[in-house]
Amino acid sequence: MTGQIVFDPLLPWWALSVLAAAVVLGGALALWRGLAGWALRALGGAVLIAALSGPSYQREDRAPLSDIVLMIEDRSASQQLAGRAARTEAAAAALSAAIAARPNTELRRIELDDVQPDGQGDGDTGTLMMQALADELAEVPRGRVAGIIALSDGRVHDMDRAPNLPAPLHLLHTGRPGDWDRRLVVEGAPAFAILGEPVTLTLRVEDMGAAPEGATTARLDIALDGADAQRFEVPIGRKIELPVTLPHGGRNVIRFSVPEAEGELTERNNAALVQINGVRDRLRVLLVSGEPHPGGRTWRNLLKSDSSVDLVHFTILRPPMKQDGVPVSELSLIAFPTRELFLEKIDDFDLIIFDRYKRRGILPGLYLENVRGYVEGGGAVLVAAGADFASADSIYRSPLGKIIPGRPTARVIERGFRPAITDVGRRHPVTAGLEDAAAAGPGEWGRWMRQIDVTPERGRVLMSGADERPLLMLDRVGEGRIALLASDQAWLWDRGFEGGGPQLELLRRLAHWMMKEPELEEEALWAEATGQKMRIIRRSLDEDVGAVTVTRPDGEQIELPLEEVAPGRFEARYTGPQMGLYRLREGALEAVVGLGPAAPREFEATIATGEVLAPVIAPKRGGVMALADGLPRIREVRAGRPAAGRGWIGLTPRNAYETLSITRVALLPGWLVLALAAGLVLAGWLREGRR
Repeated sequence: MTGQIVFDPLLPWWALSVLAAAVVLGGALALWRGLAGWALRALGGAVLIAALSGPSYQREDRAPLSDIVLMIEDRSASQQLAGRAARTEAAAAALSAAIAARPNTELRRIELDDVQPDGQGDGDTGTLMMQALADELAEVPRGRVAGIIALSDGRVHDMDRAPNLPAPLHLLHTGRPGDWDRRLVVEGAPAFAILGEPVTLTLRVEDMGAAPEGATTARLDIALDGADAQRFEVPIGRKIELPVTLPHGGRNVIRFSVPEAEGELTERNNAALVQINGVRDRLRVLLVSGEPHPGGRTWRNLLKSDSSVDLVHFTILRPPMKQDGVPVSELSLIAFPTRELFLEKIDDFDLIIFDRYKRRGILPGLYLENVRGYVEGGGAVLVAAGADFASADSIYRSPLGKIIPGRPTARVIERGFRPAITDVGRRHPVTAGLEDAAAAGPGEWGRWMRQIDVTPERGRVLMSGADERPLLMLDRVGEGRIALLASDQAWLWDRGFEGGGPQLELLRRLAHWMMKEPELEEEALWAEATGQKMRIIRRSLDEDVGAVTVTRPDGEQIELPLEEVAPGRFEARYTGPQMGLYRLREGALEAVVGLGPAAPREFEATIATGEVLAPVIAPKRGGVMALADGLPRIREVRAGRPAAGRGWIGLTPRNAYETLSITRVALLPGWLVLALAAGLVLAGWLREGRR
């Protein structure tokens, strides 16, 4: 029960101030004129002003509330190192007992970890202490918080979310004086790199804490796509610039690691994963047109529309047997460097297209023999066949015939037909899903008007034409690839004839398949990672595939069945329990994928420190102490005073209470106030009258 005098004025305070000034002025005037009753009149005015201020005596029935102490117990991954978890557990138990023994004090424990449920987020959030503290402060009355104690290594990763603290924060860190750790840091790594061109990665191996003296170098292992590692000796504490040339397109997973040294806290930050996508700078294409025709410009426009394509177009406008009497000196064209292109620089091209080309003696058999060797050595050739492909001058009857997948029957089909995807084509990545691109509906592409009848000899038929005869055939030859399009009417799609068709997409996929892009391989295995989840994708021309074997970073294996989600595409989903490099295997196919960084944020810096939390500890004059030095005593300190000292930490009593009831009683009744004021005024008047 407490009481105090409160005021409930009948007039605004400014009006009462004016009246008080008038009373003081009148009293001063009466005193100056020598009136004997000036004091009584002034007292009467003061009584009236006091009555107008509405004084009353207020009594409150209060119930005291306990002080609240928040204790944060850090259970993150870095707190599992070097006995920190045990020290945290012991300190939490001792502090709980000490606070429970204090009168009128309540303890709230906050357990903090870095585990994200169900693989949500990026799987690498770190220690979010400030967010947890802000959430707890939103649940408790800030006026009752007497202190905050954090049992942690001090490595907090969300200081930008630090709340305004109502009481001192004390960090009791779990580190030891002799702790040290070695880590590998990748400071600069691009997400993409051009194939064939070196890209520079910046690495650094550094020691933190009380590292042993004398160590100046460390062994660095570098492994690409899970292969055997190459070893190098590198200096410690200095930047290392490492030039890397990607060996293939698509995702390249590079793992850097240094061996665990004796006595260091952990080896989890001794490795780093870098995933770089290999892309081609420019696609170099040689287009050989046997004669001018409407589709020639379409081929040229399609290839030139892509700024990443360097096109060399070789068109035969005037074959040697043409005798029109025009002097050679008057022709505006220059001699084409056929020898240089087909003998000396043929390997510089990524793709060669023969568009309606036939043997005319311009390209000798030696040149075409060289083209065949170019394909067998890893090159790519696309043959777009015209009517001449079925003639005696067909390019099939040249050295290239040994690698062309279809043999012409000498028949040319001159009638309209709609290209269609075969059963194999629906599963092949070059043509899979193209039917959905039809303007008039699935499979309703515009007609073509000519097809060269061919008999398949090798390879696969992806598209068919008139009478279900082969239209598009693909084959692998040695290290290279070849495609045969048994028609020269693809340009009708580009012109939009009867709705057109996906010519640009078909050509793009053909080019990328022939250049061995990983995402267009018929038999492929890869995974797409999102946080701690991965989607495993298996592409195959077979109708059934086996289960995929997943090898986790700790060596444990698990088999996952694959489900067909689209023709030729099988998928499985898996949530990895660990961060690091996962190996996938299905049959003869292997792949690797990284889930999260090999060194998570929890292990980027593992030496316990109070520097990170200093911005929130200093304003309330809290303290930083090591549990290795013993558990500090708990004292009471006034607000604004130092809240920590040698061997002790302070709590600020809040003296909070809950008001149960309030009673107000007027100091004097109204009739008594009126009588008192009137008596004083009357007494002053009588005194002045007698004088």
